[in-house]
Amino acid sequence: MAVAARLLPAVTFSLLSCFPTAVSSRRDVLELGDADFDYLATEHETMLVKFYAPWCGHCKKLAPEFEKAATRLKGTVQLAKVDCTAHSETCGRFGVSGYPLLKIFRNGRDSAPYDGPRTADGIYHYMKKQTGPDSVHLKTEEDLQTFINHYDASIVGVFSGDSSHLSEFLRAAALLREQFRFSHTLDLKLVEKYGVKSECVLLFRPPRLSSPFEDSVIVFSDFLTIGSLRRFIRDHIHGLCPHMTVETRDRLRVRDLLTAYYDLDYHHNPRGSNYWRNRVMKVVSKYAGRGLMFSVANKKDFLSELEDDFGLGTSDGGELPFVTIRTKLGHKYTMREEFTRDGQSLERFLDDYFTGRLKRYVKSEPVPERNTAAVKVVVAESFDDIVNNPDKDVLIQFYSPSCPHCKKLEPVYGELADTLSSDANVVIAKMNAADNDIPLGYDVHGYPTIYFAPAGRKDEPVRYEGGRELKDFLKFLKREASHRLSVSGSKDEL
Repeated sequence: MAVAARLLPAVTFSLLSCFPTAVSSRRDVLELGDADFDYLATEHETMLVKFYAPWCGHCKKLAPEFEKAATRLKGTVQLAKVDCTAHSETCGRFGVSGYPLLKIFRNGRDSAPYDGPRTADGIYHYMKKQTGPDSVHLKTEEDLQTFINHYDASIVGVFSGDSSHLSEFLRAAALLREQFRFSHTLDLKLVEKYGVKSECVLLFRPPRLSSPFEDSVIVFSDFLTIGSLRRFIRDHIHGLCPHMTVETRDRLRVRDLLTAYYDLDYHHNPRGSNYWRNRVMKVVSKYAGRGLMFSVANKKDFLSELEDDFGLGTSDGGELPFVTIRTKLGHKYTMREEFTRDGQSLERFLDDYFTGRLKRYVKSEPVPERNTAAVKVVVAESFDDIVNNPDKDVLIQFYSPSCPHCKKLEPVYGELADTLSSDANVVIAKMNAADNDIPLGYDVHGYPTIYFAPAGRKDEPVRYEGGRELKDFLKFLKREASHRLSVSGSKDEL
C-alpha cells in the first residue's frame, strides 16, 4: 500500500506530462461568466471573446483552433470564452443571437466584431494586427526599415509637424487596422529616397513579392479622406499577382481570378517561389486591365478544393504550375496544356479565354444512358436540358448519397413523382450534389435541399421550405406550378 502511495504522484505526473499542449491551450483560453466578465475583461488591453453553446457543432469545430491560437497569442492578446447556456445575462448584453459569435474587446469594452478567419493561423495573424497603436509612429530610418521589411504590405503616412491630414489618416488606420498595417512619420527626410518631397501616403508591397514587372512602392497624393485612402489601398494592395492564401481567397475572388498553383513557400523558399511567380507575371502583365485578376498559391493549401472543384489531382503539373480560372459567376476553366517556362502555353490559354474559345470545366457524373424512372436523375452536364427546360416546371432535390435525411425522404419523393407521372408539364428530379457542380442561383449547404424551377422563369428558382409529406409537396406545387396539375390514379389531395 505504501509503495502504491509513493508511486501515485509519479504516475500522475507521467500521465499529465503526456498532454502538456492540450492542458496548456485550455488554460490559455480564459473562461468568463456573468459574475466576473466585467472586472476580468478590463484587465486586458486587447481580448478576443468567443460566445458559444456546448451543443453547437460549429463551436465544437472552432474550439481546437481557438485553443491553438490562444497559446500562440499568449502574452500579447488574451482569448476568452463565455458559455451562453450558463451565462445568458452576459451574452444578452452583447447581443449574442447565434453561435459561435466572436467579438474584440479593448480594456473591457466591446470594440468590434471579429470577422476574420476561423483557423488557428488566421486568428493568430488577424489578432496580432489588433495589438499596439492603430498607426506606428516612425521616428528613425531604422524604424522605417523595420516596419516595411515585413511579410505583409505596409502603409506609411508622411506628414509635416502641423499637418491637418494626420488626424484623418489616424481615423482611417483605426477603421482599417484589421486588414492593413499602418504607420506614420513627421519627418519627410525619412522617405526622400522614394522621391517624396511633400505630404503623401506610401504603400510598400512586401519585400518577398518584389518583382521587375511592377513598382514596389506606390504613392497616394490625392485629397486624403477615409474613403479615398480605402479605395487607394483596395486598388493597389494586391499588385499585379498577389499570393493567395486560405485566409485571403475570399477577398480575391470577388473578381474573376486566374491562379497558378505550385510548391510555393515564402517562408522556406522565397527564391524558388518567385521563380514561377515572375514567369506568370511576365505573361499576365500583357493582359492587365482586361477584367481578370491574377494570383499564385501553394498547391498543398488547396489540394482538396482543386480535386473537388477542378478534377485536378496531386500529380497534375508535377513541379510545374497548373493554372485555373474561377469567375465571380462560378464558371471554371483549367489550363490542360503543360506550363512552359517561356510562358507560351499560358499566353495561349489566356488568348483562348478572352476570345471565348475555352470550354468551361464542369464537375459532372456521366449522363445516364437511360433515365426512365419517375424521379429523373440530373447531373451537371444535363442540368440545362432537364431543369432549365423553359417549358417544364421542375422540382429538383439536391442530395448526398450518405445523407440519412435524403434516404428517409426517398420513398415520399418517389411517390410524388408517381402521383404526377401523368402530367407532362411537371418533372420531379434529383441531383447528387456531392459529385456534381451546383449551378449558380441554387444555394445548397445541407441535404436535402429542394428547389422549384418554374417554366418560363428559370432564373428565379424558388427554395422549398415546406413539410416532407406527400400532401405538403402537392400543396406547394399546386400553388407554384404554371398550370393546373394532373394527378395519376385516385389521389385526391388536390
